[in-house]
Amino acid sequence: MTNVRVRRGTTAGVFAAALTAVAAVSGPASAADGPRFLSPSELPPHPSSDWYAGPVTAGQPDPLPLCVGDALPSTSVHRAYRTDLDTGALQVTVVERDAQHAKALAALFRKHLDSCAQDVTAADPEVSAEQKYYGKLNVEEGAHVYGVHTEATWGANDINLFSVGRDGNVVTVVQWGQMGGFADAPVAGFKKTTVTAVNKLG
Repeated sequence: MTNVRVRRGTTAGVFAAALTAVAAVSGPASAADGPRFLSPSELPPHPSSDWYAGPVTAGQPDPLPLCVGDALPSTSVHRAYRTDLDTGALQVTVVERDAQHAKALAALFRKHLDSCAQDVTAADPEVSAEQKYYGKLNVEEGAHVYGVHTEATWGANDINLFSVGRDGNVVTVVQWGQMGGFADAPVAGFKKTTVTAVNKLG
């Protein structure tokens, strides 16, 4: 587990992305025949709220998600999810020209996640970050699961789960976030969600 302090610059952006990406709703994607996205019922159950989904939308989400946002290509397609409380989620999918390009993109996402706590370095020095790697899932070409906890001296305390999975020439990133710490993260449920997301890519 890595514990780092981060500089000013990304704090507002990455925290907003982690928790309010669910509010990013633009025009619906035109690729109706593209990979299927998660339905709200396939996300980790929330103890006191239903999940709601926005439209499948072409392009990068706005704001960009923590950790992987800078690596998302313009060909991304995304869907945001929200609850009635502080929990939100995001799925971003990219269809590459072939499996080799998709493998390279998945590796790039993983590289960003592997160093996420260190790389959130443009934020406020009063913010600290920790991360965990929760392992590889045996689904299609594989999926990897991560957790990132950020805490600020002014009171922000957020936990995010991420996964990167691939099926052939299609890569997907799933993000789940809410206020809290590692103990509040539904890791088992998120792994199940990730398996479902990757299985729906084909």
